[in-house]
Amino acid sequence: MLEGCTPWPERVAAEYRAQGYWRGESLGALLRTAAEKFGPRTALVYGQRRTTYAELDEWADRLAAGFAGHGIRPGERVVVQLPNLPDFVAICFALFRLGAVPVFALAAHRQTELRHLCELSGASVYIGPAVHRGFDHRELGQALRAELPHLRSLFVVGEPAGDVLPLPSADPLDLPEPDPADVAFFLLSGGTTALPKLIPRTHDDYAYQCRTAAEVCELTADDVYLTALPIEFNFAWGCPGVLGTLQAGGTVVVAESPTPDQCFPLIEREGVTVTALVPSLTQIWVEEAAWTASDLGSLRLVQVGGARMKPEFVRGIGPALGCTLQQVFGMAEGLLTFTRPRGSAEHVLDTLGLPISPGDELSIVDEGGAVLPPGSTGELLTRGPYTLRGYYRAPEHNARVFTADGFYRTGDLARLTERGELVIEGRIKEMIIRGGDKISAGEVEAYLVEHPAVATAAVIGVPDEFLGERTCAYVVPHGTPPTLNALREAMFRRGVAEYKLPDRLELVDALPLTPIGKVDKKALVAIRELAAIREERDEHQ
Repeated sequence: MLEGCTPWPERVAAEYRAQGYWRGESLGALLRTAAEKFGPRTALVYGQRRTTYAELDEWADRLAAGFAGHGIRPGERVVVQLPNLPDFVAICFALFRLGAVPVFALAAHRQTELRHLCELSGASVYIGPAVHRGFDHRELGQALRAELPHLRSLFVVGEPAGDVLPLPSADPLDLPEPDPADVAFFLLSGGTTALPKLIPRTHDDYAYQCRTAAEVCELTADDVYLTALPIEFNFAWGCPGVLGTLQAGGTVVVAESPTPDQCFPLIEREGVTVTALVPSLTQIWVEEAAWTASDLGSLRLVQVGGARMKPEFVRGIGPALGCTLQQVFGMAEGLLTFTRPRGSAEHVLDTLGLPISPGDELSIVDEGGAVLPPGSTGELLTRGPYTLRGYYRAPEHNARVFTADGFYRTGDLARLTERGELVIEGRIKEMIIRGGDKISAGEVEAYLVEHPAVATAAVIGVPDEFLGERTCAYVVPHGTPPTLNALREAMFRRGVAEYKLPDRLELVDALPLTPIGKVDKKALVAIRELAAIREERDEHQ
């Protein structure tokens, strides 16, 4: 286990092995086993390019040998920032086999976020696209290396430039198998404070998560999974996602964009049976499904998760898309709950289902930590065979969010039904979920107060029919009041991801405070709700 990671206690780890949850499999071996069993079958589809299991296996081997030839060693961290490309899959399997540790960055991240990830992880390598959507990642990589001496190697998918190298390839090597208990890769936390934390996922725990999620979804070798969401998301990567589909021998279709004009023709052409969406995207799909010329009849299961949905909207998803809806609650930290494909309509409509594993432990507690009876609302705590025991290099934070006996405090307000199904009622943590992207209010506030025209600021999420939530910044100005565009431009120039830029600006003389002097965000929410009522009334007058 890497230094800075929190392992499962030996007694607990031994029990998970005895129960058969952890089978001592590395993620690199997952592909090897699949290639031996399904060699000539199609593993990946991207545009007109089709890659068999045998070809993907060899591709990963050659990349692993190429990376080794550039001095990348077991345990080294590698920031991987790629859009939806088949190269992402091959690169990750190559690094898994080498024992190097990918750090999954979002394609939307820019210098601020990537610098943080490189510094926190101690990454020595960056892999990105040459150019994506008009943005030159080669220049970004070079700017990062100029700041970070430990970042020694830059690779790109696409046209190299200067000392930014193309992906290496070499004759396969006989590499030692990594310890399945070791960290395989890092996912990013939603980041309720400051920038994201790193979530270590081991070979053992993630192989189990993918396998179990695939079983609950009843995946077989006949299934075709569409990667509509960003491939680096936990949801798309392993719930069951790409890895669960490959374990089952199915085919993964990689979509460049999640929009219906991109995905609907792929569903018809490839006979897609399963995909995963966030609610804002689901709304677009539902609306477009009524007008599309594409045949969506192959779809059997659509997973939707990432934000709360209104019951009347949930009720219409399955009929609109002609398939079964599976509501999902999940987190990169671990716990997954799914409604079951063969569950009752009420089960799918009213809950987020049951945990995928018998080893998952859920507890609802009050503010004092006392366990509440079924039906009561409190904070959701969890632990289990694929839920982390600690964030990477975050001892102070870990002391706050983990109990002494290893339960993770999720920050979600929830209740459990008599059958043990999960219902999420809200969030304790200050996090805004905008179209599936998680935004830390504290991080945005920190950027805003850097602006010379801002004295202080507070950020809240406001309801939005399309995105679920949008960010609203309450700002006390310093001197000439700033405009929303000025604040957005300043954050963009600073290198902040576009989805984090505030959507709305409210200028105020002062921020409301609680009795102990903290900003009262509940009061801000109430103010915004009252303003929304007035705005709606004025529109109808």
